[in-house]
Amino acid sequence: MEDWRNIMKVLITGATGLLGGHLIKELQDRGEDIRALVLPVENADSLLKRGVEVVRGDITDASSLGPAVKDVELIFHLAGMMGVWRPLADYRLVNVSGSENLYKAAQKAKVRRFVHTSSHTIYGLGYGRFMTENDPLRPDPDPYSLTKAEADRLIRRLMLTSDMETVILRPGTFFGPGDRLHFGRMAQKVKDGKGLILGRGDNALPFCYVTDIVQGFLLAAYHKNAPGNAYNITNDRPLTQQEMFDAIADAVGGVRPTLHLPYLPIFYGATVAEWVFNTAHVNFKPPATQLGALMFGSDNKHSIAKARRELGFEPKVSLREGIKLAAEWFNAGGMDQPSVTEASQHAPLAGASR
Repeated sequence: MEDWRNIMKVLITGATGLLGGHLIKELQDRGEDIRALVLPVENADSLLKRGVEVVRGDITDASSLGPAVKDVELIFHLAGMMGVWRPLADYRLVNVSGSENLYKAAQKAKVRRFVHTSSHTIYGLGYGRFMTENDPLRPDPDPYSLTKAEADRLIRRLMLTSDMETVILRPGTFFGPGDRLHFGRMAQKVKDGKGLILGRGDNALPFCYVTDIVQGFLLAAYHKNAPGNAYNITNDRPLTQQEMFDAIADAVGGVRPTLHLPYLPIFYGATVAEWVFNTAHVNFKPPATQLGALMFGSDNKHSIAKARRELGFEPKVSLREGIKLAAEWFNAGGMDQPSVTEASQHAPLAGASR
């Protein structure tokens, strides 16, 4: 990995999230000077205690970004809307317009390198083969996947005429200590004896331990080969759905799921439920969603051959080991701790008033 010797001013968006927390630790170990862009309504106490400079602003409000990007050399754009029941327009405002606002502000401030967080969902789910960076973007029709694909295309267009070194990462679904969105929910279900398997359970799940994702981000930030490229960053030795839930159940003292529900009826039922909830303008998530059914019920694998070859990326934490580490957090009452990221997902959007 290329090593930029001088201490750099680094900006992170989405710093209060799971990935942001782990990335900050690694950057502080490198001695970097870290600034976080935090929403005006967001609790930043944990960042301040860690010695992170906090600048208030909102990526959906381009006029608020000047102080955040000033004198910055490197930006990690992690912020995004996911996992909440909000309309497509809100997702687009954050994931697409917000990314464009930040990228253009970074260009104006002459930032040296910009690392953009995309998603494995941009390819679409359920192909059952190792997807590569050359595969077309065919996102499924849910707000998160659609807008992450739109933002990926946007950044790739912008970087064609930009002097700013730009890297796009397409991470797998990451988990680890502090993960309430994925691991916490899965662990709670098997702990309560309510776990179930969609279909046969022999499908690969696209999960990766959070510190391996962080490794990918550091390579994107410092490696000379990274600029101008998009990379899948995940674990290419996935567990099956059954293996994953069994391992989580064992780690948290839960019950291995034995109930199998047919995949296609659940998928189509979720599709209908989403349509009904959207039509009725219900402001909470249906019990099953299309994205959730696809994520857990279909076969999803992603190739990391390009990142391995060009950046030297190599997952270091096996998924079974990662499950044990995340389970330690869960077993210590992690789900009872207040969430710092939920507020930001439900916050009013500055750009929406325009």
